[in-house]
Amino acid sequence: MIFDRRALLQFSAIFLLVPVQYLVTKYSSNTATEQTQSIKQLVRSIRTFSDKYLSLYSWKTWSKELILKFSGLKKRKLKVDKAAKNKKEMGGESFGQSPAVEVRKMKDPNGYFASSPEVRSPRPAHVKYRIGQVMKHKKWGYRGIIVGWDVRARAPEEWLRQMHPPDKPHWRDYPNYSIIVDTRDRPDGQTTYVAEENIEIVSNTKVMHPQTDKHFESWDGAQYIARPWLKELYPHD
Repeated sequence: MIFDRRALLQFSAIFLLVPVQYLVTKYSSNTATEQTQSIKQLVRSIRTFSDKYLSLYSWKTWSKELILKFSGLKKRKLKVDKAAKNKKEMGGESFGQSPAVEVRKMKDPNGYFASSPEVRSPRPAHVKYRIGQVMKHKKWGYRGIIVGWDVRARAPEEWLRQMHPPDKPHWRDYPNYSIIVDTRDRPDGQTTYVAEENIEIVSNTKVMHPQTDKHFESWDGAQYIARPWLKELYPHD
């Protein structure tokens, strides 16, 4: 294919030489000597063009540059694909602890609302519920899935004052759970942080939420099975 293209370009250059020669002859000086010089200069220009762009060496050089260019694009694409894969693993399946830790740090650097990257091990005996269990809020009635928990409430002080009533000071010292809420009960894919005594576990209930697949691999009919990255944070759940 390279030789065919080269021959075509050479033929085109030679073919164009005839009308160019005619124009040079017609519009340049009338003396034969000056016309001859003009034609020689034109021929030299064509040879220079041919050597630079139509020679075998130039085509080999061009081919190498093209291959290197596409190789570079391929390498960049591989890097992008790898980054996309890592991102997916950070939100889904992961083969190490670091992706989960980084996701948690980006989500909330203070570790509020059960987003701390700390591994919950050993598991305190007084923590009643586990990630993957489906719950129903005793007061508000919405359903959801437990995606995390803290041994005691871990949230901004202002939030605790607003959300925990004055007659429930013990909520701060009890386990609190991060819940992804069923969109049929509350729209917009909400996530809540619920004190343990407000949770009632329900069975045979699937939850609809846009982040369900991010946290869980499947539903076994009773509860959701955590993905590896989440299981690493809660190894005993």
